[in-house]
Amino acid sequence: MPNLSSVNSDFQSSSKARAGDQMDRKIAKPKQKWKKPGVFVGLAVAAIAVFYVMQQPSGRTLAVENQFITISEVYQGTFEDFIPVRGRVVPSKTLYLDAIEGGRVERILVEDGAEIEAGDLIVELSNASLQLNVLGNEARVAEQLNNIRSIELSLEQNRLQHKRNLVDIEYQIKVLTRKLAQEKSLLDNNTVSQSQYDDTADTLAWYQQRLQLTLESQASDAKMQESQLAFLQETGERLEANLELSRQNLDNMNVRAPVAGKLSGFDVEVGQSIGRGERLGQIDTPDDYKVSVLIDEFYLARIDLGQTAQFGDYQLRISKIYPQVQNGQFEVDLTFIGQQPNDIRRGQTLQMKLTLGDATPAVLLNNGAFYQDTGGNWIFVVNADGSQATRRPIRLGRRNSTVIEVVDGLSPGDRVVTSAYGNYTDMQILDITN
Repeated sequence: MPNLSSVNSDFQSSSKARAGDQMDRKIAKPKQKWKKPGVFVGLAVAAIAVFYVMQQPSGRTLAVENQFITISEVYQGTFEDFIPVRGRVVPSKTLYLDAIEGGRVERILVEDGAEIEAGDLIVELSNASLQLNVLGNEARVAEQLNNIRSIELSLEQNRLQHKRNLVDIEYQIKVLTRKLAQEKSLLDNNTVSQSQYDDTADTLAWYQQRLQLTLESQASDAKMQESQLAFLQETGERLEANLELSRQNLDNMNVRAPVAGKLSGFDVEVGQSIGRGERLGQIDTPDDYKVSVLIDEFYLARIDLGQTAQFGDYQLRISKIYPQVQNGQFEVDLTFIGQQPNDIRRGQTLQMKLTLGDATPAVLLNNGAFYQDTGGNWIFVVNADGSQATRRPIRLGRRNSTVIEVVDGLSPGDRVVTSAYGNYTDMQILDITN
């Protein structure tokens, strides 16, 4: 029987030898055929995920209920460029009654609201100081006119005196000429002395020179007299005009209607003191009206004379523009073209459509509260199934009370949210729920 110890020893020795052989030999790792396909699968999954994320809308999202928003459809139509305006009926022409001269109210002949004719006496005033002033002016003017008449009389007398002198001189020349001719014949017969003949000749020469001087003086005086008389006549006319004006001022104490119409704003009492230039009332033209309209200053550059407005079957035209802006509005006057309505009254309010331009074909969008929140720069566009609305930049043009002209960003058939955006102006997406 073999020795167990030797057997164990041989077994251990063989085992060590096999272990030594294995430690000296390089062990090759098996190939992992599954590694590269796994990478490709991972990349594909990642790409699909990124594509899905990119296809989803980005930005802040808010859920809204369908019943709290208004959805309108963009369509092709005709844009009517008008704005609705509200006007007040006022008299077409108004003449104001002002006191030319102040005074005390003595008598009132008509009441406020009465229909009066031109020349009707309305109220009588009294002013003692003005009456005394007018009387003093009359006295001064009369005195100056008398002085002028005296000067005119003196000039006329001077003209007549020159005329008499000329007549006398011409008569003396004629007599002396005849006498000199007679003495000439007598001198030849020695009947008259030479000295007498010479005296007669000298006297004739003196009268002839005097005639020449008188004619020159008369011509000079006539020229000066003509200009002086013209000045005196002009002065007299001016003084008489001043006197007439003073009398007219006194007559203005009786206030009369300058035109026919309806008296309004007339509120005076007997005994009341009225100052010079103080307003007593006004006279409105009867049954002739215009419409006064206040328009937002936004339209100031688009309003012009001649533009028309429509009130029922009646047309009006802008006749006057007041460019002063108050409280964000400016005023225009519109007058009726042709016949005006028979049933309108002063102070009545009329609703009209004021045309700003011609009607043109355009892409249109219903006017809504969104415009005030976005300024017309962007809008929420609803998708095909109506579940979401995405924010989109747009460009809008003209607008009226009902529609807005779309310039860019929307096409006919698009559906958009036109209600107010007050609660979600910062949102990019609206999830619409039922």
